[in-house]
Amino acid sequence: MNSQRNIRCSSLRLWVLCATVIASCIVPEAGAQTSPGPPISAGPQLPSPSRQPSTIQNNPQSTRPEITIPAGTILPVRLAALSSSKRKTGELIKATIMQDVPLANGATIRTGARVLGHVADVNPATPGNKATLALVFDTVVQHGQSIPFVTNLRALASALEVESAQTPKTGPGESDVYDWLSTTQVGGDVVYGKWGQVTNGAGVVVGRSVNNGVLVQVSAKIGTACRGAIEGNDRPQALWVFSSDACGAYGFPHLTISHAGRTEPMGEIVLTSDEGPVKIRSGSGMLLRVEGRSHHLPR
Repeated sequence: MNSQRNIRCSSLRLWVLCATVIASCIVPEAGAQTSPGPPISAGPQLPSPSRQPSTIQNNPQSTRPEITIPAGTILPVRLAALSSSKRKTGELIKATIMQDVPLANGATIRTGARVLGHVADVNPATPGNKATLALVFDTVVQHGQSIPFVTNLRALASALEVESAQTPKTGPGESDVYDWLSTTQVGGDVVYGKWGQVTNGAGVVVGRSVNNGVLVQVSAKIGTACRGAIEGNDRPQALWVFSSDACGAYGFPHLTISHAGRTEPMGEIVLTSDEGPVKIRSGSGMLLRVEGRSHHLPR
């Protein structure tokens, strides 16, 4: 009888001991450290909006792919006031892109982007010497990034010429829509209203009107150094208020472009006045052309 009781007690103790061991394996003691098992894949983890990487929060441009500005691309810009009597060598100068400039692969330099440069040299008017002002435009700023390049000058128009090119020659009649009225570009091309065709002096269609300007095929101007398409870039160009063959200075009776920057020194634009200082009013316009190899710009 005692032998049977001892067997049952031993069995009971063994069962309790096993249960304790099993429980300790399943539920670790408080404060006990567990060893990490192999990682369990739960698929790609997407960051929540409040947990974006700091590089994206602080620099959204870092995700923008680069695009190229091909040689031959024309940049239509509006100038701030410039004067050889007030500017100093090395001084920063600014201009503003006045029309979206479409590039390859659907990329665009946007209206409002800044074009920066500096005064390369200044010579005041003195007895026997004409006043000169040398400028260099060498940087586009878009999406907070500065992109260097080399440009030359194709055309320059006074603020009055720019305003005239944006004003229809005749007022609207009772049934006319103002945006459909024709205007004349700096250089003579005719724009047949917003979104209409653009024709040159011979009546040949060279492009079309778009928002804030025109997209046209650039042509050489006979008797000048202004060229048509260069470096194989025959895409329609954004010319804002300028004609397809616009070349030289318009609306400046005493000013000439004595060096356009196409030859050494490359990129240096020299303006010369034969009467008093070189003066360019705010609101005047320029066509700058990218020269040389392609350069990079964020979308």
